[in-house]
Amino acid sequence: MRRRNRLKRMIAWGTVSAVALFVIANRRPSTPVAEAAAETAGSSNAFRFGLMWENRRLRREVENAAGEAALLRAAVERTNRIIGYSGQYGIPAGLAATIFDIALQEGVDPELAFRVVQLESGFNPRAVSRVGAIGLTQVMLATARHFDRTITRDRLYEPTTNVGIGFRYLRQLIENYDGNVRLALLAYNIGEPAVNQARRVGKNPLDGYNRILIKDYRGSGVTN
Repeated sequence: MRRRNRLKRMIAWGTVSAVALFVIANRRPSTPVAEAAAETAGSSNAFRFGLMWENRRLRREVENAAGEAALLRAAVERTNRIIGYSGQYGIPAGLAATIFDIALQEGVDPELAFRVVQLESGFNPRAVSRVGAIGLTQVMLATARHFDRTITRDRLYEPTTNVGIGFRYLRQLIENYDGNVRLALLAYNIGEPAVNQARRVGKNPLDGYNRILIKDYRGSGVTN
């Protein structure tokens, strides 16, 4: 794994270096600089000024090229992770991309996000529980309306809408329980009142839901 990560870093830096060398090799003095150099060949001050201007322009080009290379690397990394989740959970790449992107958007660790969706609905956007929880993240309509008063039952079957509200709620729970991912997940599953009541009477509210969901999970549940 270390060797693979080292190779990825070498490839990334090689890409930036190659772009920079390409820019340097193919640069052409701009017309104003070329004319100024021809007219003031005898003036060392003017020549130094033109050279400084040209170097500044070149530096900007290299920085822009490096920025584009960084964006390309980020896009490749996103694609690889989405493909990885798609293969790991046996789901379409489009659905994996929806879960991945919205998890990051809502500040939820994608690794945890996929686990939640798998356990809650088995990645079935039409799933409905015995108590009426709906969709991929099994959100109750009343809970969803805390985040969007205009939400309807039908809209909760839409993957983007459902996942967005579900992950926003999960992120809120993690914050409410001061970063305690276990309590947040349990509250997500059985409700905050049940968890809080158990804690008030001195009972440990954690159950098998958590043991299944976060087995071997070492993350914080959030991305920022």
